[in-house]
Amino acid sequence: MTALLLLSAASSSFQAGPGLLKALARDTDPEGRSTGILPPLLGRTNLRYTPYTGVALFTVIAAAVTAAARGEDQTLVLFYAVSVFLSFLAGLVAMAVFSHRERRPGRLLLNVAGAVVVGFTLLINLARGEPVFSLLAAVLIAGVLHRLWVRAGRPRGIHAALTLTPPPAS
Repeated sequence: MTALLLLSAASSSFQAGPGLLKALARDTDPEGRSTGILPPLLGRTNLRYTPYTGVALFTVIAAAVTAAARGEDQTLVLFYAVSVFLSFLAGLVAMAVFSHRERRPGRLLLNVAGAVVVGFTLLINLARGEPVFSLLAAVLIAGVLHRLWVRAGRPRGIHAALTLTPPPAS
């Protein structure tokens, strides 16, 4: 069962991760403006729009995490749990802020309650010791992405994402 959980985690990372890197890669929009915050190399794709550099990067990261956990499936599950609950917590906090700005007290209460439950679960997982490295890695990555975003002039929104997306291959 643990192997299925880890395969599912790897699958979702390899499906979404390289696409996210491609979306964050620097490019030039039709009006000549620079977009993105990561090196353009991460946005290169093959004929089927697969960002192959991102796939290669995720392969290296997966190998490094597996080596850091010494291949022990239970340790990998703990690393994964911390990462998942951290992303859930970030999403819930963001939605709580959004609900507050939109003056929706019911949704705010629900998002805050969810954030408390997820935060508690995250703390329990972190109390086990080694998964704290997963948290530190996430904070480091977030810090680097924030710095790149600030350096790029704090680009906002994805309003032109559809116009920048190439048509699907037939």
